[in-house]
Amino acid sequence: MSVRPYRDIDHRSSRRIHVGRVPVGGGAPITVQTMTNTPTADVQATVEQIQRCEAVGVDIVRISCPDAESSAALKHIVPQVSVPIVADIHFHYKRAIEAAENGAACLRINPGNIGSAARVREVVKAAKDHGCSMRIGVNAGSLEKDLLEKYGEPCPEAMVESALNHARILEDNDFRDFKISVKASDVFLAVAAYQGLAEACDYPLHIGITEAGGLRSGTVKSSIGMGMLLWAGIGDTIRVSLSAAPEEEVKVGFDILKSLNLRHRGVNVISCPSCARQQFNVIDNVRLLEERLAHITTPMTVSVIGCVVNGPGEARETDIGITGGGNGTHMVYIAGQPDHRLKSVDVVEHMVELIEAKAAEIQAEIDAEARTAAVIEASAAE
Repeated sequence: MSVRPYRDIDHRSSRRIHVGRVPVGGGAPITVQTMTNTPTADVQATVEQIQRCEAVGVDIVRISCPDAESSAALKHIVPQVSVPIVADIHFHYKRAIEAAENGAACLRINPGNIGSAARVREVVKAAKDHGCSMRIGVNAGSLEKDLLEKYGEPCPEAMVESALNHARILEDNDFRDFKISVKASDVFLAVAAYQGLAEACDYPLHIGITEAGGLRSGTVKSSIGMGMLLWAGIGDTIRVSLSAAPEEEVKVGFDILKSLNLRHRGVNVISCPSCARQQFNVIDNVRLLEERLAHITTPMTVSVIGCVVNGPGEARETDIGITGGGNGTHMVYIAGQPDHRLKSVDVVEHMVELIEAKAAEIQAEIDAEARTAAVIEASAAE
């Protein structure tokens, strides 16, 4: 019996689109999205919220445009932020046209819901004229009446059929620069719908468990649902939907990708839950470490283990590690090897200093490799 390597994820092959400067699909890194919850017409509040999300690494931000004031606000919001903005449109085709004209990089709109074929053509023309991609967003809670009558209830088949119907409308208008989502709050329904859609088309997929809940419960549901899909190679961009601040969605999204070794941003802390064997307060130290290291974007791994049972083994696989030892003396590991002993109660300060220095070293190596690759690419182009 052949067994797939346990770390091997065969990613589904999809076509590539762009949301502004950000590539989605076609082998591009899986992107992390969120959505603002401020009134869009409040430009200052919306910009400040987006900037908080940018600080934790968000790739794409979606903004609701329910009225003309909101779509008009985009022309003031877009110049003040660095990430591409997706305009969330429901039903009113004029909002989509306005959003495209005012700087949106992508339109979240279901073409079958905006009326006549002429209206669809107008939206497609605006998207083409202004370089906008689109997202078809099917939701189990808002399926078309005819599909509910046909299938009796929201089900994977109905969601896939809805998505493909909307896609066909755009294809008939010679527009294929779009991604698709088929979200549900039920984990199993969402996963089955995405599995069916992944088999039915090659468009990039925006995955998520919609209306997942609060910070803790929503994180669990999202991790299970998206984890199943990502492990199966399905998903080109993700959004964790939480009843929490948008920046928390971004943090959870990156943690999901890090846990599957799909994308790394910042410090991945491996720590024990602590027990009576711990030689320092693991829980408090880890909490403080994560707060102090939140500014680091360089990918690296740190282990914080309270005793010598698993500490040396975990440290061998990390960039920097610390293991609790007897008499208040702890072993610090660098690049998997024992480096020095620490006899101090201030574990956090010492570790932060080491980690910041190591992050700078790793980042310098990454930058040097990027410069070399750029030179090679430029030479090949000549």
